[in-house]
This record gives sequence, C-alpha cells and structure tokens, in this order.
Amino acid sequence: MKTIAIFSGYSLPHLGGVEKYTDSITKEFVKLGYRVIIASSDYTFSNNYVKEEKDIVTIKLPVHKMFVDRYPIIKKNKDYKDIIKKLDDYNIDVIIVNTRFYLTSHVGANYGKNNGIPVYLIEHGSNYVTLDNKFIDFFANRYEDFLTWKIKKKIKGFYGVSNACGRWLKHFKIDAVGTWYNSIDTNQKLPIRKEHNRINFLYAGRLIKQKGVLNILDAFTNLEKKYKDISLYIAGDGPELEGYKNKFTSENIHFLGKLKYDELVNYYAITDVFLYPPLWPEGLPTSIVEAGLMKCSIIGTDQGGITEVISNNQNGLIVGTTMEALQDGMDTLISSKELRNKFSSNIYNTILDKFSWNVTAKKILKDIENI
Repeated sequence: MKTIAIFSGYSLPHLGGVEKYTDSITKEFVKLGYRVIIASSDYTFSNNYVKEEKDIVTIKLPVHKMFVDRYPIIKKNKDYKDIIKKLDDYNIDVIIVNTRFYLTSHVGANYGKNNGIPVYLIEHGSNYVTLDNKFIDFFANRYEDFLTWKIKKKIKGFYGVSNACGRWLKHFKIDAVGTWYNSIDTNQKLPIRKEHNRINFLYAGRLIKQKGVLNILDAFTNLEKKYKDISLYIAGDGPELEGYKNKFTSENIHFLGKLKYDELVNYYAITDVFLYPPLWPEGLPTSIVEAGLMKCSIIGTDQGGITEVISNNQNGLIVGTTMEALQDGMDTLISSKELRNKFSSNIYNTILDKFSWNVTAKKILKDIENI
C-alpha cells in the first residue's frame, strides 16, 4: 500500500479551509487505496502525539504555547525527535505540505529532502497574510518571504487550490505546475431545501474585517428599511463577533456563532442568497463551494479564486468591494426570483462538473505520477 504524508499547520477539529481540504482529500485517497499520514500541530497540548487507525495515521507535533492560535511554533524537544524518527516506520512514498509559511510544512519538506521523498506544496492563498496592521504586516511579510526562499528548493512541484493561488506564487519567482482545486463531496447526503416566505441571506466564515462582513451588515440594515420579509444569518466566530452583535441588534439579523458542517448545511437549505464579499484576496473559499452544492444564489467579490467558481451574471453575481456595490447586488436578487433560480441551478451544475473531491483527488494522484 502506498503512503502519502500531508503536513498542515492545524487539522480537524480545528476549523479552517486548509483543515477541511486536508480532511476531505485524505478520505478520497483512502477510498482509492492509499494510507495517509496527517501531521499537524498539537495545538491543544494533549501530548497524544501519534494515533494510528486502519488507513489514517494522525501525528501531532509538539509546539510552544506562544502564538499557538495563529502560528504554531514547533518545539524541537525529545518528543519531536522521537516522532520524526517514527516516520521512518511508515515507508512514506509522497509528501504534500500545505502553505509555505507554516513551520509544519518545513518539517515535512525537510524530512522529504533528507530521505529522498518527493515533496509537493499546495498554496492556499493569493496574497500575503494580513493582521490588519501595516507595521506588523511589513515584518510578517518579510518573514514569509524568508520562509518561502527557505522551502523553495525542497519542493518538487507547486500547486494552488485555485489558479489565482498559482499566479500569486509568481511573486516569489515560483512557477506553479497546476491547480488542485478546493472541492466538496458531491455524493454526500444533504438536507432538502425548504420553502419559506422570506428572502434569507447567509454569510459563513471567520468574522474578521478582511472578509467584508461589516459591508454585509451595513447593506442589510439599509435594505431592511425597504423590504419587510428579509433575514440575515451570520455563521462563524472571530474577533469582530461581539462588536457586531452589540452594534447590529435588528431582530432580522441572527448571529449563529461557530457551527459544525452538519449544522451549517441546514442553514444553506433555507438560504436564498449566500454572501461572500472579501476585501482581500483568498484562495478558493470552501463555503462558496458548499453553498453552490446546496443551490444557493451567490454574491461574491473579485478576490482570489472566487471568479473561478462564479461567472458574473451566469451562475452568480460578482460585485465591487464597497458596501454600496454589495447592497445593489443584494437588492437585485431580492427583486428577481427568476434570476435567483437561474443562478442557483447554474452554480449547482458548476460544482458538480468542476469541484468534486473525487475529481481533485484523482488529478492529484495523476499529476504526481506524471512528475
């Protein structure tokens, strides 16, 4: 049995796009007859470093407590050395690392180089990570440049979760080999869409400024003065949550907090229009693919890989990053059931054709084999 090791900063139950990507692609690799090792950080400090199941081995690397919520720093103690030595027992054939800047990726890249194992890197972003502080961002970006330079020569092939991610790598003088799309399990059992008398909007994701959530809330507040039967659901957690809850107290706005996927899909099932208007480039947002599979009409911005899923006026709306542009798009879809139906049908077909995990997993394996 061939073995693939995947290195990520975090893994489930820690929630995030990379974590969902890793979990989903792992399940597909196992279905295709592979054993998978998932190596990430021990961010809960459980000291339960190695867990072996039938076809999946979960490894948690020891980390320092400092910055563990955003950027785990590897603790290279005796436990770490024992874990690296234990990797030899699994006869790893291929290593995949997620992102250039997580130190876990560098652990995987170094192990591959030292043991003659090919390493492939998946890029999940289409711009520098930002902390919304120009001074801190400047030094953080230079550190990211350094880490990219350090890992670059250890990678056999670079891929992005969208074409936009591949284009971003050119900033570092890296030519991406191809795209391994962020996708979804198109065969999963999903709740049936529910009929209702209101127009329901939904956002799902981190509650941070870069996601454009404030634009959503301001636009909705303006529109509810014009329309009576509209509702807004905000799913997710983040540093802005409490401030938004205190400022926006309308009975038509519902803050749901962090939801598990099986809880979130029930909200997709009552959603007419899914909103995802980031102000900053991203890779390919998982929630857009999820909403598309659930036949929600979608409004997004031209950031990162969003336009690789949404073609403006074909299977959704692409609007500018201002609140006014978002409000106009929301107003358009409130007013036109015909347009909502067109978008929901077309985006569903797009997801089935292009963004299935089964298709992505087979492409990854084929690309690796060809290289």
